[in-house]
Amino acid sequence: MFDLTGKVAVVSGASSGLGVQMAKAFAGQGADLVILARRIERLEEFAEELRGKFGIKVLPIKCDVTSTEDINNAAAKAEEEFGHVDILLNCAGSAKNNGVVAMTDEEWDFTIATDETSVFKMTRAFAKIMQKNHYGRIINIASMYGLVGNTEIHTIAYHASKGAVVNFTRAVAAELATDGITCNSICPGYFETELTKETLDTPSFQEFAKTHVPMQRYGKPGELDAAAVFLASDEARYVTGVILPVDGGYTCI
Repeated sequence: MFDLTGKVAVVSGASSGLGVQMAKAFAGQGADLVILARRIERLEEFAEELRGKFGIKVLPIKCDVTSTEDINNAAAKAEEEFGHVDILLNCAGSAKNNGVVAMTDEEWDFTIATDETSVFKMTRAFAKIMQKNHYGRIINIASMYGLVGNTEIHTIAYHASKGAVVNFTRAVAAELATDGITCNSICPGYFETELTKETLDTPSFQEFAKTHVPMQRYGKPGELDAAAVFLASDEARYVTGVILPVDGGYTCI
């Protein structure tokens, strides 16, 4: 079960953090990869690592996920190289944190463009390729903050963007179901990445996690892999529109 050999998976945000982890998870199941990010040097180094360790084909492409031109070019290159795309993991993201009263237009617009609009643009481009083969698995990395508010850090635009991704997922799932394409969302809890490390390393936030996360800890590397691999698999063909928190129980209380 969950063999991805012969599948082509596109992973955005694949130069660091969760994107790297998800790409390795797919590669470990045999998928060939198209990895996207703005930092092409890191992508090329990562591509060599993946080829050497897993013996798969890897196409690194420099891509700013807020750029329609970059995304469309990446989709064209992926289709030219492999002839098909089977899996799309929308993982790229960033955020400017602030509360609703203090947040500036620039902070809001940056976060919405990076975390919400980019998911639409990526899905639009790669779903067109999937439709040609009547097959696809779209997985959006949202956040548990797309399901609930929080009292520890003010990040209103991030909450809004991830909440939008959650219902975007449901809408795409309904729209593309007859095309053989599923669309699901994973909502991670607290996982350490380049973007979160500074916050998660503080004593105050560690104490917050102990009192607000039932498992009393952050997520560990690899603990998102099973969710992503399952949703990307042939076996998940009847699973669509699902919003799956992987958060140590944060959203259950």
